[in-house]
Amino acid sequence: MTKDPVCGMTVAGTKAAATATHEGKTYVFCSDTCKAKFLQDPRRYTEGGQ
Repeated sequence: MTKDPVCGMTVAGTKAAATATHEGKTYVFCSDTCKAKFLQDPRRYTEGGQ
């Protein structure tokens, strides 16, 4: 289980609605909406951006 970086929802990696890779790390998302928000500004949702 991992956390969606956009909404904070816990997501099972095998049941993720979407995934994206940023700077070599794969992120999982509960929905395509959260993935789209992430892709607009990945640094906002990663450790270095907040």
